[in-house]
Amino acid sequence: MTEQKQKLEQQLWNIADSLRGNMDGNDFKNYILGFIFYKYLSDKMSLFANVILEPDNLKFNVIDVETETGTEYLEAIKGEALDSLGYFLKPNELFSELTRRGNADGKAKFILNDLAKVLTNIEQSTMGSESEDDFGNLFEDLDLTSSKLGKSENAKNELIVKVLSYLNEIDFDINNTESDILGDAYEYLIGMFASGAGKKAGEFYTPQQVSKILAKIVTVDKTKLKSVYDPTCGSGSLLLRVAKEVSDVGTFNGQESNPTTYNLCRMNMIMHNVHYKRFDIYNEDTLENPSPSHIDQRFEAIVANPPFSANWSASPLFLSDDRFSAYGKLAPKSKADFAFVQHMVHQLDNNGTMACVLPHGVLFRGAAEGHIRTFIIEERNYLDAVIGLPANIFYGTSIPTCILVLKKQREHNKDILFIDASQGFEKVKTQNYLQDSHIETIVNTYKERKTIDKYSYVAKLSEVAENDYNLNIPRYVDTFEEETPVVLAEVSKELKTLETNIAKTDATIADFCKQLNIETPF
Repeated sequence: MTEQKQKLEQQLWNIADSLRGNMDGNDFKNYILGFIFYKYLSDKMSLFANVILEPDNLKFNVIDVETETGTEYLEAIKGEALDSLGYFLKPNELFSELTRRGNADGKAKFILNDLAKVLTNIEQSTMGSESEDDFGNLFEDLDLTSSKLGKSENAKNELIVKVLSYLNEIDFDINNTESDILGDAYEYLIGMFASGAGKKAGEFYTPQQVSKILAKIVTVDKTKLKSVYDPTCGSGSLLLRVAKEVSDVGTFNGQESNPTTYNLCRMNMIMHNVHYKRFDIYNEDTLENPSPSHIDQRFEAIVANPPFSANWSASPLFLSDDRFSAYGKLAPKSKADFAFVQHMVHQLDNNGTMACVLPHGVLFRGAAEGHIRTFIIEERNYLDAVIGLPANIFYGTSIPTCILVLKKQREHNKDILFIDASQGFEKVKTQNYLQDSHIETIVNTYKERKTIDKYSYVAKLSEVAENDYNLNIPRYVDTFEEETPVVLAEVSKELKTLETNIAKTDATIADFCKQLNIETPF
């Protein structure tokens, strides 16, 4: 299975890498991922319809949409497809059919207009149905008129036909319900594009190494989750990673402010076989305009990698918002980190766990942030653990980060665990990388909750209070390494030996100079 997965990942990446030409990888990402998604929807539609048509010995792709009989078949299939799949495609709108038309007579035929109509029709097929919000505007970032695809219409068409043709040759094996190879390959592609996107990557992707830590922490001692939530969900990688740690997740919930990334997240959910009725992703700024369907819910697991020290309005009106009112102060306008924490605490269920990645500054900055931090620990006693991560493990920023773990009902409510994992990494090219062994050490230390010399420390709440609720990890985990004592007598002996050796070398050089009848250099 691993070999098949790796083969598919490599095939997809080779196609993406070879066809994008001079286009920026972050721009081409929207096209290649969008077309893979279109092929997936087509293959899924064919598979679903063929099962319905099997008693009539028919195949979906041979139904004539122009006949009365064909229309009757399609109407019957559409009703069931909208309920089960959430969308509908006609036989002449299938990926394979568009690819065939684009390669008629062995030449690239013009299909851009037809393709644009098909993508619009997929979205419109859901109008008035339960899945309308989940499929609406999904393909709006596939701008087939963009000059980035080519200078002329024919050049654009030729590139698109090539992409479709290459993808059409790959068997996505979607009828294999025992594996999620395609979903993993899709996630792999998102990660590969992120690795080359620099600072922009932070807008849509959390590195899998970090996702694993967060997912494992929020699922400790759990085999099922009623719900998981990410208020800054990006492409949804964190939400989907949580699902790999348990046997079942009831609902996936998230919010994303960037429309392009919001579309990618919904595609990613569907590509991982998450039924449209089981995910609820909302496109708005979480702090300023939280999802109306989320704000009154409480989630069993919350994971997040919010934008570091982002700006927000910090409007005084928020002091009457239930998410912030109890604290008496708002996070600064230029540093929304604690505003995200407050929002997540509000959304956390009583039996839930939240784990979020934040810049180190949240551990010790004063003023309003110090007040909020103190309130969370002293008044609410929600903070369960602080984990320091290595610097330079995120795309586009080299700053050191930390993970805060919070619970409303803590088993260990007399102390806080501190872990300094900042030195546990492998350097891969210019990036620091957490290997599985590093992740395992972090998670096991969290589970076992014990003090390990120069790595972790279980601090009593009274000790944290004595430090004025400053959570800077070096205050609790002593990583100081004593230098080897200097023995002056040995140093003196070494210096005498060096002097003797220098004198011998000088004499040898002087002898050579004498033999060559030249002046000595000293």
